[in-house]
Amino acid sequence: MFQANWTSVTMFFFLGFSHYPKGEIIIFVLCLLMYLTTLLGNMILISITILDSRLHTPMYFFLSNLSCLDIWYTSSAFPPMLINFVSGENTISFLGCAAQMYFSLAMGSTECVLLSMMAYDRYVAICNPLRYPTIINKRVCMAALSWGLGFLNSLTETILAVQLPFCGKNLINHFVCEILAFVKLACTDISLNEITIMLGNVIFLFVPLLLICISYIFILSIVLRINSAEGRQKAFSTCSAHIMVVTVFYGTILFMYMKPKSKDAAFDKLIALYYGVVTPILNPIIYSLRNTEVHENYLSSCFFSLLLIFVLLRT
Repeated sequence: MFQANWTSVTMFFFLGFSHYPKGEIIIFVLCLLMYLTTLLGNMILISITILDSRLHTPMYFFLSNLSCLDIWYTSSAFPPMLINFVSGENTISFLGCAAQMYFSLAMGSTECVLLSMMAYDRYVAICNPLRYPTIINKRVCMAALSWGLGFLNSLTETILAVQLPFCGKNLINHFVCEILAFVKLACTDISLNEITIMLGNVIFLFVPLLLICISYIFILSIVLRINSAEGRQKAFSTCSAHIMVVTVFYGTILFMYMKPKSKDAAFDKLIALYYGVVTPILNPIIYSLRNTEVHENYLSSCFFSLLLIFVLLRT
């Protein structure tokens, strides 16, 4: 049966925005510009943290991981989509679809855990500053745990999804291999998949969000005890960028999954497009605007990042 599931469907077709041919051209141009901007912005941030020894801190270590996640996530989904826009084929192989689904799930799950680790970093820095060097020396383990949990969750959901029988159904009502759109093609009961996806959402969306909220409740209680306005402002400024990133990231996800079901599938796709393209662009912009060290190294890192992009495109 497992072999039959693989051989019954070897190619998938994306419905995408095919009902709006004029809109597809606008979406293609916007996605291309945003994808290149995402690459450049996140590579600049990674380059700055490498080149400037002042930024060899736990916060920027986690931020570099976040930038790597954003580059990997967008690169797993949007280059194939852009190629399909140009070719007009809107197709992907079974293995290609499984790989795209696996990596996008892994990056999304990892980012949720990583954001909670960054909140813990801010909590320790403000609430236990004397113990900060000792506790955060484990930052490599914390980052590795985030990546490991994300990939494990993705592996579980993807394996369950690719074993479903599809009975020849191969039209995905999306522009990428999104797991919910994928499993809906199955011609069998998908209760196990839905339960697994729901548990994954609870563990990797709501639990990290709860931990982030708890961290900031403790941070707020400490900050409000600071007597000087300058001290309170300095404490808040160290957290403001992370709070903005968490708000954008979770705000989009929660709206996407908790809003009433729309009769217009195009609207749902646009929300998913916003999450996949706009959010990774905002992360480096938010952190760059809040930090003077980033401004000082912007030009050199920009040149270095452009050089890396050029080398990658040539290869």
